Amino acid sequence: MKLTRHIHACVTIERDGTTIVIDPGTLTPNALDLLREADAVLVTHDHFDHFDADAVRTTLDERPELHVYGPKAVVDALAESGGAAQTTAITDDTEFAVGPIEVTAFAGLHGVIHPELNVHQNVTYLVDGTVLHPGDSYSAPGVPVDTLLLPTSGPWTVTAQAIDFVRAVAPRQSIPIHDAMLSDLGRMGADRMLGERGLTGVPMLPLQPGESVEL
Repeated sequence: MKLTRHIHACVTIERDGTTIVIDPGTLTPNALDLLREADAVLVTHDHFDHFDADAVRTTLDERPELHVYGPKAVVDALAESGGAAQTTAITDDTEFAVGPIEVTAFAGLHGVIHPELNVHQNVTYLVDGTVLHPGDSYSAPGVPVDTLLLPTSGPWTVTAQAIDFVRAVAPRQSIPIHDAMLSDLGRMGADRMLGERGLTGVPMLPLQPGESVEL
């Protein structure tokens, strides 16, 4: 299975000729190209940096075989433009398959930014029993994980919570994502705090946008 990291929170996962794209948001400049090559789209929540609604609508119009999975807010946004038949709302923990790739979806909530702001739905995805994409949440799913995609910046992130999250998930390795707001110095700081040299003891594998790893 090949995982390719893209800008911010977006990744693609390929196995046996099947491709899944997760969180193609507006901060990912090649989101539309990735959508046009995907067999399925997994969206964790409806924030713009994870869900480029216009790009997804365009691709659904072009490719009626494409299917999108996400929380109800994502499905509702696509239903307004006639894409309801190509979507599945994740409202409870569930399992499904995209070709040979098994996916477990955990329904939950976005990390709290501030008590005065509404908390959005957030779906965490475990792909092929190997890769965990938590979206914008530090809630551990309580299942074995090999590779954790670890959000390292954003208005909801807290370093102490990130450390506890990695410890709770206990993956073999982590790959930093959700870092478009960080400078190079900030990325180095995240590696020091959240990687093997820091307080988690878990090796961190920083991938550049477009870089892939075989899992």
